[in-house]
Amino acid sequence: MSPIDSLARKPLRCLFIDFNSYFAAVEQHDEPALRDRPVIVAPLASEHSGAIAVSYEARDAGIRRGTPVREARLLCPGLAVRVARHDRYVIVHNLLMDEIKRHLPVTRIYSIDECACRLSRDEAAPEAAIAKAREIKAGIAANVGAALRCSIGLAPTPLLAKLAAELHKPDGLTVLEARALPDALVDLPLSAIPGIGPGVARRLEKAGVADFMGLWALPPKHARAIWGSVVGERFAYALHGHDLPDEPQGAKAMIGHSRVLSAEHRRPERARIVARALLLRAASRLRHYGLYAGHIALALRARPEGGAARDRAIPATQNSWALLKALDRLWAEALADLPAGSRARLATVSVSLHSLSQAAPMADLFTPPAAREAELRQTRLWTEIDALNRRYESQAVALASQRGLGLDYLGVKIAFSRVPEAAEFLF
Repeated sequence: MSPIDSLARKPLRCLFIDFNSYFAAVEQHDEPALRDRPVIVAPLASEHSGAIAVSYEARDAGIRRGTPVREARLLCPGLAVRVARHDRYVIVHNLLMDEIKRHLPVTRIYSIDECACRLSRDEAAPEAAIAKAREIKAGIAANVGAALRCSIGLAPTPLLAKLAAELHKPDGLTVLEARALPDALVDLPLSAIPGIGPGVARRLEKAGVADFMGLWALPPKHARAIWGSVVGERFAYALHGHDLPDEPQGAKAMIGHSRVLSAEHRRPERARIVARALLLRAASRLRHYGLYAGHIALALRARPEGGAARDRAIPATQNSWALLKALDRLWAEALADLPAGSRARLATVSVSLHSLSQAAPMADLFTPPAAREAELRQTRLWTEIDALNRRYESQAVALASQRGLGLDYLGVKIAFSRVPEAAEFLF
């Protein structure tokens, strides 16, 4: 028995919850007529957009995430299509977390539809853990909604518990004990394992690791070398059932927003207004977190192909006016980089702020006092605008050029690593 295997003889310590087809399930929960019907959720009201959530009834018709709405309707004539309501998904997420906490402490929220709970010693035996999982499922059905099904995995580590939850969907309950490894996962493709993205997969292939058994055989130090960081070593121990403490969450590294453009916003002059609106939302979040940005980036994707990206360092700021000026320069540069034929039809636009810091920038000795005072005055103005918009729970005050865009959920995106605060929907 190798040292790493000797560490794997551990009890069940983690209960991992994965809500099935979460966005579509919330739509079925809120609209009972949709239950047991095929449903997809699209990012916007456009036949050209792709499904971002697919109910299991729709999956049975061959629809998958990314399937264009128009194609999905052809595959499934009785399909119900709903536009994403991210603020509602956050509200239901919070209700679900409150219910789960009635049964177990939630130790980590991984995304809007995934969380992990730690089992006590008394709950770590398989029979007790299964009883707790069934108790949580029953509590969710009774107190939140029966349409909000989840798959639960029980294992010694969060990584193994997540893999267990993936094995049986929807509404599954799977126990994965250390003694069942590696046989229980031998057929699992590497692409299905969290933590193995395209870059790591290429490095594993280069190292001769082509399947789960090859991954299982990796010594932790070798995994560290392949990953290029301690993350690989931690991954190897977790895979073998060794329960390590979670690493502390790092500071926010980027604030950004992106938008799939509808037909009326694909021409450059209209897409530019969308880009500016995205930036204004990002700047509001920046001020909300008390941060300053020292770098701005813009990315454009065109139809049917082509794209351009530009970025630049800027004096650290929270001032929306300064950020808009920087964006306008990037916009002109990025548009010029696009092939001439693709400039007429843009598909997506993304804006992001980087080099974030909590400290106010030091005054530049070469900046005239009047310019420094103008920067402070403008930042205070935007802070007051933020406060008004939060007070009235709407974009009560906005630039005239941004009025009438008709862009619901313009800035807030449900990232799989982050659940937005409710206040962000007001930015």
